[in-house]
Amino acid sequence: MQCLLFSILLWLSLAFTCASGEIHYHEFVIQATPVKRLCEMHNIITVNGLFPGPTLEVRNGDTLVIKAINQALYNVTLHWHGIRQLRTAWADGPEFVTQCPIRPGESYIYRFTIEGQEGTLWWHAHSMWLRATVYGALIIYPEEGSIYPFTMPKREFPILLGQWWNRDPNDVLRQAMITGAAPNISDAFTINGQPGDLYDCSSQETTVIPVVYGETNLFRFINAAMNNELFIAIAGHLMTVVAADAAYTKPFTTPVLMLGPGQTTDVLVTTTQAPGRRYYIAAQAYASAQGVPFDNTTTTAILQYVSAACPTATRTSPSVFPPLFPALPAFNDTQTAAAFSAGIRSPSPVDVPDPVDEHLFFTVGLGLFNCQPNQLCGGPNGTRFTASMNNVSFVLPQTVSILQASYLGAEGVFTDDFPPGPPIQFDYTASNISQDLQQPVPGTKVYKLKYGSVVQVVLQGTNIVAGEEHPMHVHGYQFYVLATGFGNYNPATDPAGFNMVDPPQRNTVGVPVNGWAVIRFVADNPGVWLVHCHLDVHIVWGLAMAFLVENGVGELQAVEPPPIDLPLC
Repeated sequence: MQCLLFSILLWLSLAFTCASGEIHYHEFVIQATPVKRLCEMHNIITVNGLFPGPTLEVRNGDTLVIKAINQALYNVTLHWHGIRQLRTAWADGPEFVTQCPIRPGESYIYRFTIEGQEGTLWWHAHSMWLRATVYGALIIYPEEGSIYPFTMPKREFPILLGQWWNRDPNDVLRQAMITGAAPNISDAFTINGQPGDLYDCSSQETTVIPVVYGETNLFRFINAAMNNELFIAIAGHLMTVVAADAAYTKPFTTPVLMLGPGQTTDVLVTTTQAPGRRYYIAAQAYASAQGVPFDNTTTTAILQYVSAACPTATRTSPSVFPPLFPALPAFNDTQTAAAFSAGIRSPSPVDVPDPVDEHLFFTVGLGLFNCQPNQLCGGPNGTRFTASMNNVSFVLPQTVSILQASYLGAEGVFTDDFPPGPPIQFDYTASNISQDLQQPVPGTKVYKLKYGSVVQVVLQGTNIVAGEEHPMHVHGYQFYVLATGFGNYNPATDPAGFNMVDPPQRNTVGVPVNGWAVIRFVADNPGVWLVHCHLDVHIVWGLAMAFLVENGVGELQAVEPPPIDLPLC
């Protein structure tokens, strides 16, 4: 009877979407797969044996139905990064926030519809550090009969930037959580799963992208790295930015991109160089934190000019045609990073939501826990690393998800008293912050928002332990970035510089090192939505919170009932 009811409910939900778009069915098998990287064989967790995982291609208005089957030894969830998930928060994916994880041997069907979004997004695991290898592109084309608002490209290439450890990434995480120290840095970066020519035992598998002279191609860059923002450049070629985070932008041309983890950027590249030659696509870290170790290696792919009659890439002998290498900024070139981010704007004037109902001020940054008896404490001066927002270090529940607890009215899982501002105001970006301000309070706290309220959040970076740029991701929403700046946000003077004409829409914003960002959105998507730094080491330390957006009026302004196959804790 239960199976029959499930079939009827699924048929009704899919029938409802048929009029507006196509339905895409996929089966994602999460499993261990042997791969060889950096001279060694490793068993990594993949989807369908692929690394990176399958590319999903849909149109605006389509519905995705993805059955995730967990054949790995880890609990797992999947997150569809940047998808608004209107009323379908159960499909969002962060473990213990919107669902309990899928246990080994079990499955869960993610169902959601793409509504009003076009461009490049991606999907990834959202439990432990599985997303180091469990990720893939999610490309949303315009509706049937619509076209891009820019030159139609001849070809399109997804470029996924990743990060590689010569160990199980979850072992790296576990070691850090046990010792209280920072996790070991990665051994390589990757482009489409391959480290490239500059690493040992990697040249033969370097990603090669075939292009033809005189054509304009669309490159869809995705930063899927775990803990590093990245500079990217293509030797001998300029890039024209046309979209970011699945929102079209005012086109601008640049020799270098900077993407934080979670961010995507679409660029047009016209192939104007000598046919038959090769050009490196290279990426390396933008490391904004002073004195903090980071992976300073460089990953490469090859742009290979081929014949139009045979557009298939083959590797030419490096001794005959060595690839040309691009100029990349210095690792700590904050000026270039800030200039690139400032260039991203909406393509035309937008109606910025106004007036503001909720003025929120969130400090974001690191912290330290004092060592407790019988603890290992490998952090600075015998402490343990942590992180927080408004002095609250986020703790995930373990027995039920926050969304389930909210929907069922279960008590004792979370509290709704996340503070709208820091408990103590101080000089957030000073170089000598008092040690008394370094100790956050652990808690599972959410901030309630009324349906339809206009929300403005000032995200203020701090210099506690170390200041660095934080790529802050808001689940379930695209928001306008009204302004960014360095130093402490000044509520008396900084609003005069807000971009109220053509601010960009993003789902992940870089809060500048020892600086701030202001975002604004309408809380029109009910559910529980995680807000966190997309440097994964920071989220596991607690640099996160959640919005609980209340239901509005009627069924169409309310969270859908939970699916009957929702995983149990």
